Amino acid sequence: MTDTPARLLTLLSLLQTPREWSGTVLAERLGVTTRTIRRDIERLRELGYPVQASMGAEGGYRLVAGTAMPPLLLDDEEAVAIAVGLRNAAGLAVQGIEEASVRALTKLEQVLPSRLRRRVSALGSATVPMFDPGSARVNPEHLAVLAAAVANRERVRFGYEAFDGARTRRLAEPNRLVSSGRRWYLVAFDLDRDDWRIFRVDRIEEPRGIGVHSAERTLPAADAAEFVTSKLYSSAPTYQAVATIHAPASRVRGVLGDRPADVEAVDEHTCRLRSHTDTLDWLAFRLAMLGCEFEVHSPPELAEYLRELAGRVSRAAGAPAAG
Repeated sequence: MTDTPARLLTLLSLLQTPREWSGTVLAERLGVTTRTIRRDIERLRELGYPVQASMGAEGGYRLVAGTAMPPLLLDDEEAVAIAVGLRNAAGLAVQGIEEASVRALTKLEQVLPSRLRRRVSALGSATVPMFDPGSARVNPEHLAVLAAAVANRERVRFGYEAFDGARTRRLAEPNRLVSSGRRWYLVAFDLDRDDWRIFRVDRIEEPRGIGVHSAERTLPAADAAEFVTSKLYSSAPTYQAVATIHAPASRVRGVLGDRPADVEAVDEHTCRLRSHTDTLDWLAFRLAMLGCEFEVHSPPELAEYLRELAGRVSRAAGAPAAG
């Protein structure tokens, strides 16, 4: 193989498999001398790839962990598997990796050949994941478009369905995507309203970049997450729920998905929950799914909702409701 760039890519692809390669085997695979292999290894090291060499009869070359993440070479099957995994992670809002999943998906789909994009799309449409009833479905393709617009500082147009069902067309300059665990929000400057707005991504329809650069603007908050929090608490009806739960705090945090500060341990068997929510049914469902005893201290609307829920469940089971 006389084409040096092509040979280096092939060599890198071999080294990215989890094994050690002798110089002789690499030379045979690439059709060059072992001296050429040594020179190519040095070129890869200069490019930042941490290639380790071991001495002796069983020695050889292998790629090891370095101080930075170098570019990876993926075959077709690997690229499809990663793209599908990232779509699932982004669409189901896996806690802690949502934004990174969208960024990686955006980069990967930008360079996928059309034949692989079709395979990813087919797998996505044929797969039905188990879904949390309290969450809103988010189209990962929409997330990818919006993430690209944020990264490129590009204006976007999209349709939007408001809480009351009214549909409008929007022209906006995206600032950040914010995941709340159950929902995704786009923070953007709405050019039609001449003001900053938040948009629920599951209500955004057909977003597309228009190739126009966004203006330099200062967000009226310390960061996008703070802006979303302030807007939600000021514009939507929210409830501060307080409940005593007869289960360890670690178990409750894992099921409820709240911030650790919202669940305070009383002792090793009991904890106190303090949670802001804009949907009583979501919190009631989560509390019921804990599978343990609990007492609601506030708000009274949550206690009343649970009483109504208990009545419906009792009637469905054929037993008289507790009076």
